[in-house]
This record gives sequence, structure tokens and C-alpha cells, in this order.
Amino acid sequence: MLRTFSTRSGKGRFKIEVRATLTDDGLIVQILGGERPHVGAVVLSLPRQSTSEPGKLRAVSTVIPLYGHRDDEIARPAAEYLATALGQTVVVVAGVHINAAEPEEIASLIKNVNHAVERLTKALQAVICPA
Repeated sequence: MLRTFSTRSGKGRFKIEVRATLTDDGLIVQILGGERPHVGAVVLSLPRQSTSEPGKLRAVSTVIPLYGHRDDEIARPAAEYLATALGQTVVVVAGVHINAAEPEEIASLIKNVNHAVERLTKALQAVICPA
């Protein structure tokens, strides 16, 4: 059974949209935004038990960035966060771009990505691990 979820954060050129499809075997996530949403990186994260901290989940990831893009810098943390928080295999496709972005603009985009991913995680936890 497929279930879809979406959330967004920010406004204007700082708007981030996160869409997710929950499958029987994992989660497929799109993180898009800025002035030119695109495919900039793909990350596959698998949850696993920590060898140094019993009972804690870690994630092992495969990262495929497009040449010249830095979207893996948002895709990898998001994928690993979701994989460990949900105990699910996660694929994230990310593409966020603002032309000639200044450091504070990049920080604003990252903040919005993190906010949207946290909101998505809470919604998914309510479905996957209801209290």
C-alpha cells in the first residue's frame, strides 16, 4: 500500500517542498525548492544497529551527487535522519537552487529543509509507530 505525505517550509525563493511516498519496504522522498527545483543528488540510507551503542540506530548511505551540485549536503543528512528516526530504508532525491546564493541564503534554505523534514518525520512516526 502506498501512502503519500507532503510538507513545506519557507516562502518565496526560500520555499522548500518535501514530498514522500511510504511503501511497504521503505520511504521515497523528494526535497525540492529555491528558484530552480531540480535533481541534484540521490541518497539511499539503510538503518542498522550501532555496533558501539547497543539499541541505537545508525544509517549507512550511498550518495550520488550530480557533478557540480551540492545537493548531497541536504540529501544525506535528511535521508540518514529519516532512516534512523523511522527504522526504514529511505531514498532521497534533492534539488534546491538559488542563483549566486550568499552564505546566509544557503543557511536559510538549510533551515527550511530541516524544518520540513522534521515535520515530515513526525507525521510519518504517527503512522509507522502510533502511540
